[in-house]
Amino acid sequence: MAIPQISVCIPAYNNEAYILDTINAVLAQTFTEFELVVIDDCSKDGTAAVVEAVTDPRVRLVRNEKNLGMAGNWNRCIEEAKAPLVKVLCADDILYPDSLKLEAQALLDNPDINLVSSDTALINMKGEQVGSFKRWPVNGRMSGKKLARISLLFNNFFGAPCNNMFRRETALAVGGFDKNFPYILDFDLWLRLACTGDVYIIHETLNGFRLRNDSNTGEVMGTGEKGDVYVAEHGRLVDKHRAALGLGRFGCGFSKWWRGARSKIIHLYLKLKG
Repeated sequence: MAIPQISVCIPAYNNEAYILDTINAVLAQTFTEFELVVIDDCSKDGTAAVVEAVTDPRVRLVRNEKNLGMAGNWNRCIEEAKAPLVKVLCADDILYPDSLKLEAQALLDNPDINLVSSDTALINMKGEQVGSFKRWPVNGRMSGKKLARISLLFNNFFGAPCNNMFRRETALAVGGFDKNFPYILDFDLWLRLACTGDVYIIHETLNGFRLRNDSNTGEVMGTGEKGDVYVAEHGRLVDKHRAALGLGRFGCGFSKWWRGARSKIIHLYLKLKG
C-alpha cells in the first residue's frame, strides 16, 4: 500500500458498542487515500475483536502492551500515523462523507496552515442529530493566535478531535498531547498549533460528536469531583498560555470563572439531550 495522504487515528478503550459505527463512517468517505489506525489501549471488552473483524485493507489495529491512558494513547496515534495529515477520531464519534476530502483540501491548498476545523453535529446515542456546534464565524483563513485567544477567553471554538485535522510534523514539533491535561489535552494542542500561524475554518457540518452521559465529556461537566478537577485544569491551561496570548489578570480571571459556569450549563444540556 502506498503512503496515504491522511491517517485517521482512533484511540480506543472499551468502545465495543460504538466503534464499528465510527469505523464504517470513515470507510464511507468520498476521499479514499487514507489509512485508519485503531490504537486499542488494553480494552477489557470486545473492542479489539470488532476491529479485527473488519476486512478493509486500510484498517490497521495496534494493541498497546500496557494501558497508556488518554494522553499516552493519543500521542501513540500521532506516532503510528504514516501520513502527513492526521485526524484523531474518538471511538464513538462519526464523520460525514466529505469530511476528509474538504479538510484535507484546505491543508493541501494552504501549505502554511497547520490546523483546519469544521462544524459539528451533536448526535445522541442513536446517532440522531439533536443539536450543532459551529466554529467561530469566519469562513476560511484567520489568525490562529486570535482564535486561540477568543477560545481561551470565551469558548473552545476549535472543538473536539473529530472536527479537526492537522499536520503530523507540526504536532510532533510542538510536543504532541500534554499529559499534564487529562481532560482538555486536545484543546491544549489546538492552542499550540494555532500559535504557529493561521488556521482554516470550514462552515460545513462534517462530523458528529456523540452526547453520552457516561463519556469523558459527560463525566467532567457540572458538579462533583471530576467537574472540579476539570475546572481547575482549565485554570492551569489559562496560566500556561496567558503570556503567549497576551491575557492580563482580568482576562485570566474571567476565563476561569466562565469555564465553571459553562460546565454547569453543558452538564444540564447533556442530561437533556443524551
